[in-house]
Amino acid sequence: MSDGADERQRRASAYERAVALLAQRTHFRAQLAAKLAKRGYPAGEVEEALDRLAGHGYLDDRRAAREYAEGRLARGPLGRRRLAADLARQGAPPAAVDAVLDELLPEDDRAAARQAAEAWLARRRGAAKPDALARHLEGRGFSPRAIWAALESHGLAGER
Repeated sequence: MSDGADERQRRASAYERAVALLAQRTHFRAQLAAKLAKRGYPAGEVEEALDRLAGHGYLDDRRAAREYAEGRLARGPLGRRRLAADLARQGAPPAAVDAVLDELLPEDDRAAARQAAEAWLARRRGAAKPDALARHLEGRGFSPRAIWAALESHGLAGER
């Protein structure tokens, strides 16, 4: 085989491997690039394969971010900070993160924080310290204002 034929074989392999990975689940472009690079595909070939996938509509970071966010939110309410951090950790670009947050989560996260507090308290049959609940809500990415509102709504604001 000539060098040109070998190169076409590798490029097709990078593309085919990316297609196989996308068939398993949605990926962010950065995730696919990292996986293909780890398998030894040269950066230029990886970019070419990813551009081809994006051109065909198979690779879409905003769609991947929305699917990931919807899956996370289906398991319980999250604040914007936590969801943004999770999306970024998965490889979502900032523009996709911002678009999905604006689409799925209101700026005012007090209602979601109250919902998360209710679920957390129900698992503890209402017996919980306010500082433990506040830490839980902070870990779920809620704003200080939302945490305070959740504590107040359960009569826990000002307690220790």
